[in-house]
Amino acid sequence: MNMADYLERIGTGLILSNHDVFNFDFVPPNLVGRNEAQRKIASLFSGIENHSKSCRAVITGPVGSGKTALIKTFCRDITRHLHDIREIRTIHVNCRTANTASSIVQRIVQSLDPGHPDRGLGMGEMLTSIRRLIRRQQAHLILTLDEVDHLLRRSGDDLLYKLLRIDEDQNETGTLSLILISQEQILDFLETAVISRIGGSHHMRLQGYGYDGLFEIVKQRAELGLKNGSFSHSTLQLIAEAAEPSGDARQVIEILEGAAKCAEGEGRTHLNDADVQRTASNIPSQSHEPQLESLPLHACLMLIGICRRLKKEESVTSGEIEKLYHVVCEEFEEKPKGYTTLWKYTKKASDSGIIFTRTDHIGEGRGRTQHITIPHMLPKDLEEKILRIINKLKRK
Repeated sequence: MNMADYLERIGTGLILSNHDVFNFDFVPPNLVGRNEAQRKIASLFSGIENHSKSCRAVITGPVGSGKTALIKTFCRDITRHLHDIREIRTIHVNCRTANTASSIVQRIVQSLDPGHPDRGLGMGEMLTSIRRLIRRQQAHLILTLDEVDHLLRRSGDDLLYKLLRIDEDQNETGTLSLILISQEQILDFLETAVISRIGGSHHMRLQGYGYDGLFEIVKQRAELGLKNGSFSHSTLQLIAEAAEPSGDARQVIEILEGAAKCAEGEGRTHLNDADVQRTASNIPSQSHEPQLESLPLHACLMLIGICRRLKKEESVTSGEIEKLYHVVCEEFEEKPKGYTTLWKYTKKASDSGIIFTRTDHIGEGRGRTQHITIPHMLPKDLEEKILRIINKLKRK
């Protein structure tokens, strides 16, 4: 093999067509899965078209709940929406990298005026410069402080207080709107004077995404970042199912990209379920060993039947589980449990995240059936793990 032959597939783009789509900083053309949150942030900024109006918002929620994407898309959209009414400037500062008051203010000044001297000025002078630059540009600044808890731990909330009072004693209003983003409930750490200026009702807490939101996200990223025809609807469903226990949008994006790279690495032009399962199994938070060890024997026998079917099919229905389970019981010379017990085992495996159940309507009627998948690992790998557990249980 030529020294560089192993590099030939890099950049060939068998499946991946736009790598930027998979960056966590990527802002999609339309935010999906957060319609209610978008309506809420718009209501918090009601009246922003008024030149004397400033607004406040505090956004909290777990990692991957879409806090930053929500605000970045809002700032982009509000700037476009009001371009004929009010000039809006937006600045987004991550307080993990700029975690002192002076470094944050310097970032703001440099964003407004890249040629502005950044040394030798005190805090008061820099705040004055910010106000003067905004007024000179006849603009309104929407400032977002992301991961603001890093600033609060390092320097307290004095900078927030000064920013919120930026128009005081100036006979002017409407210079700056402030958005704070954090994983933590930061209102508990702010002084009363700061809370009163922000407004307790201006806090919005995002929960982790549910399955539907995650599916919308993975579908959007696949359409934007993968070649047409390189993925199926059912494979995207499996990716959403794999990330559903975490509710983390970053995880669903990571699994999609990893699965695409896995397929490309084998020279294929289409994703399959095994690509998803291999990728998801390598995410540390997706380990299900403790849950497996706690399962009773017949729950393990049921899972063996499911694994064997999923090695050939995309999903197994709830109606098929009992038949598969009976076949496995006969193989291991065990008397099958009743339907109610089997249902309890299915629910326990689902609650533990070992399997994923999705309920679908049957045709146009009112009937419903459950489709079971194993999104977090290859069925053959799970079967091997469970067989070892069964052997331990049988030896007792």
